[in-house]
Amino acid sequence: QVELVESGGGLVQTGYSLRLSCAVSGRDFSSYTMGWFRQAPGKEREFVATISKSGGITRYDDSVKGRFTISRDNAKNTVFLQMNSLKPEDTAVYYCAAGYRLSIRTTSAAFDYWGQGTQVTVSS
Repeated sequence: QVELVESGGGLVQTGYSLRLSCAVSGRDFSSYTMGWFRQAPGKEREFVATISKSGGITRYDDSVKGRFTISRDNAKNTVFLQMNSLKPEDTAVYYCAAGYRLSIRTTSAAFDYWGQGTQVTVSS
């Protein structure tokens, strides 16, 4: 059984930063490709960023490229999302996702496990 627990969300003003964390329980964390997705009210869940099992490959949605950075610490079973220069349109519930032995993917359907989400609100 794999459990994902996100933390680090909150309310910030435009231009500020937040760092999300996702702690993953279970074995073989380094066998999981990890991803961050988000869902704003009334919208579909959308891809934000993903990182390969070793951390050597990352992908970002164009809307966050250059502002967000995904990273992972395989020794601590944790994946991070550093979010800088936040904008009101970044407001959403952010979800962490894990895909066992998955190659790099940007679609939510490819991931096996999901966290409960953490709210990020950016005020103008």
